Amino acid sequence: MNKWLLGARLRTLPAAIAPVLVAVAIALPEFNLLNALLCLIVGLSLQIAVNFANDYSDGIKGTDVDRIGPTRLVAGGLASADEVKKAALSFFAIGALTGYFLATRTSYWFIAIGAAAIISAWRYTGGKNPYGYRGLGEIYVFIFFGLVATLGTFYSQTGTISIAAIMAAISNGAVSCALLAVNNIRDIEGDTRAGKRTLAVRLGDTRARRFYMFLIFVAIFTGFTVTIFAALAIFPAMRLLNQIQFKKGKELIEVLGATGKFQLILAALLSVGTLVMN
Repeated sequence: MNKWLLGARLRTLPAAIAPVLVAVAIALPEFNLLNALLCLIVGLSLQIAVNFANDYSDGIKGTDVDRIGPTRLVAGGLASADEVKKAALSFFAIGALTGYFLATRTSYWFIAIGAAAIISAWRYTGGKNPYGYRGLGEIYVFIFFGLVATLGTFYSQTGTISIAAIMAAISNGAVSCALLAVNNIRDIEGDTRAGKRTLAVRLGDTRARRFYMFLIFVAIFTGFTVTIFAALAIFPAMRLLNQIQFKKGKELIEVLGATGKFQLILAALLSVGTLVMN
């Protein structure tokens, strides 16, 4: 695989796609194609940017040296730290410029929200006191890849916020947190040795797996309040819940990919269910 595609971490991109898909479906009577595309570009750009930023920050700190997950660019010697930093800044710039254009079409509050998202993304593993090393990464993911991404897209379509959009945002945020959770469960041993106190490290292996299960339950339950079609997500979820109990080490890479697919399946069910019921 091309090293830059590897660094972009394609398995995490459903976290940026699902919120836009669901929000547009809920707002369909007022569908605005350009605004939807702008939201998608912003989401994808920031997701890829934070992936490169994490690769850079963890690489220069040495916390990616002892890990069992996919090879990182800096730690694996596939690209220099400077190259990866430039890649991160490039995608942050794409997200910022696209977000500014979106703000001129909707609300200038998007500029402040976008700036907060970028600063938070960098501070996740960057700087002297990264909050991702203190077990707070899930909070960032829930807020920006759940609430902000979903409600921001919905607002760009309608100029308002609805209860259905809020519940869909919670659902998306829960699955996005599950993506991070399984990633951190896989790396508990390496992160512990590196002094990286993720939430999974703080909870320990067993409770971290239970937390993952809880997030999947929350995603389905809140999705169900939007449309009964979300109940069908129970079937792929059962496989995930079985895997998270027994998979270990590199086997959890498969669970990460399956969680991303689950997020898209749930998003599709929410979207179709909303369209049918309306």
